[in-house]
Amino acid sequence: MLASPKQLFEKAAEGNYAIGAFNVNNMELTQAIVEAAVLERAPLILQISAGARKYANPVYLKKIIEAAVELNPEIPIVQHLDHGEDFEICKAAVDEGYNSVMIDASRLPFEENIALTKKVADYAHSKAVWVEAELGRLAGVEDWVNVEAREAAFTDSEQAAEFVKKTGCDSLAIAIGTSHGAYKFKGESRLDFERLAEIREKLPKNYPLVLHGASSVPAELVAEAEKYGAKLSGARGTTRFSTKLTIATAATAVPKVQVVHLLTFFCFF
Repeated sequence: MLASPKQLFEKAAEGNYAIGAFNVNNMELTQAIVEAAVLERAPLILQISAGARKYANPVYLKKIIEAAVELNPEIPIVQHLDHGEDFEICKAAVDEGYNSVMIDASRLPFEENIALTKKVADYAHSKAVWVEAELGRLAGVEDWVNVEAREAAFTDSEQAAEFVKKTGCDSLAIAIGTSHGAYKFKGESRLDFERLAEIREKLPKNYPLVLHGASSVPAELVAEAEKYGAKLSGARGTTRFSTKLTIATAATAVPKVQVVHLLTFFCFF
């Protein structure tokens, strides 16, 4: 049985750790990630992207995750739709049994983003499904998401508070300097921690935040993000970063030791 995202995030808050979310699109990658999670005794979010749903029949993908859940009852697993671009794909995922979906309408003007996100949230919540949304735009490439650096926009803290209140989304993906794809920083690695602090202060206590594009972000920056969360009702105890380690674009035969390293690094056990 799939684990409740709400309960996972609550436990993460109590235990002062982040939750790793991994994009999967085949059996081998899923096995490697799940076995790593078992070794680390780590909760896990297995994500299916919109691109993966086009590449492989959704039934195949669902059955792979069902097998992972059935064979590994000792770890909690959430099945999540990553970067759903419209209401139809989010609805389809909900109807197929996903217990968490992401509606990414960040490409739209603010009010249109609110309207589409609320539509998805209203439907998903009627089926007891968790909803992640996105505000702000990350540069880089992932599936259909392709944002030039000049089009990227950091998340505004005032807008974040208004957005969460009006849409009813359960978690919010924010933009503070990470990017999609394998290569994050052309110069010095920087994340906008002051912006993170402002967003955290404006949102309800314990509200889950999501950091996309976290693969290859230096360890010291991830640790700093956690530290900021601790000081400002953040990641260590209150804010949960569902750290998106998007490795679907890497080789499908990922060495298990590498996956163990990634999962250990980002789950903060």
